[in-house]
Amino acid sequence: MTDTQTPLSAPLAELTTLRLGGPAREIVRCPDTRSIVETILELDEQSEPVLVIGGGSNLVIGDAGFDGTAVVLASRGIEFGSGRESGRPHVVADAGVGWDDLVAATVEAGFGGLECLSGIPGAAGATPVQNVGAYGVEVADILRSVQVLDRRSGTLRWVSPTELGLGYRTSNLKHRHDFVVVAVSFWLNDDRASQPIRYRELATKVGVEPGERVDAVTAREAVLGLRRGKGMVLDPDDFDTWSAGSFFTNPIIPGEEAPAVLERIAGRVGDDVAIPSYPAGPQPSTPDGSSTAIKLSAGWLIERAGFVRGYPGADAAVRLSTKHTLALTNRGSATTEQLLTLAREVRDGVFDAFGVALRPEPVFVNCAL
Repeated sequence: MTDTQTPLSAPLAELTTLRLGGPAREIVRCPDTRSIVETILELDEQSEPVLVIGGGSNLVIGDAGFDGTAVVLASRGIEFGSGRESGRPHVVADAGVGWDDLVAATVEAGFGGLECLSGIPGAAGATPVQNVGAYGVEVADILRSVQVLDRRSGTLRWVSPTELGLGYRTSNLKHRHDFVVVAVSFWLNDDRASQPIRYRELATKVGVEPGERVDAVTAREAVLGLRRGKGMVLDPDDFDTWSAGSFFTNPIIPGEEAPAVLERIAGRVGDDVAIPSYPAGPQPSTPDGSSTAIKLSAGWLIERAGFVRGYPGADAAVRLSTKHTLALTNRGSATTEQLLTLAREVRDGVFDAFGVALRPEPVFVNCAL
């Protein structure tokens, strides 16, 4: 270890937004890219298991903890590029920068591009791993490049978006340990112009038609307001935000299966009820693109399966958020196993009701759903 790293005595629960999980053998905070690289490579040489933690917003850690060393990314550098080479400005951020801190910094510097992703918890380095998205914008839309540590060769290199296999809430960085993201770079818009406002709820909030642009400050404030109303902006005094965000991804149904699935749902909720569904693009298995998959709303399915906001009740240690059924929340005294028990109940209940399989979004450490 280098002398710039400070061992911590805090349990892992304090490093996650769920506030759940047992201890690690050791926790090391790395304040810059050099210390991240040196620490991980040294631990690899010792055959020590490593858990890399950024903002901890997408982690579900088992009650037994992690039998190894947790490396906390605490790098905080942000640098703007003028765009003289590409004709478009960009920003480069260390992986440990808080994501919303980065969004705020770009807006304050007079740029747009990231504002629709305001208020999302976690670290900047995690966003391409999950291809984070919200309010009609995904990281894939704005990503310039990602700097990774290749643990096999011990080298750093920049990777282009085309190499990352970015898809709905996934990339080829997810569930792999040979690459560690140490920095990210995003394209920005001049004159603080937002991305096109595609999400109807947001467009209504800012008073424009879908597809129009607004000032990034206006969009950011509107997004933060919408997210707060759903308990999706971190607040230590609000148990509805003690979560991993949306616990399940919106299910994507292959085109050839969609009619039967929609018919089954209608049979449960009634033919007169509108079922939220959206085109999800041609399926890879259909060369001519004739069969288009659909995306369903996981939150809508959860509610229609009988799991209301706040389920199973006020006395439960873990329950669905009182503001948003996609968030499973720790009410202050929960265990990870209690969280997983509720997640299984919701997942199985939706499948029994509609035949639709919900898939979890978080990364599980020493536990499983």
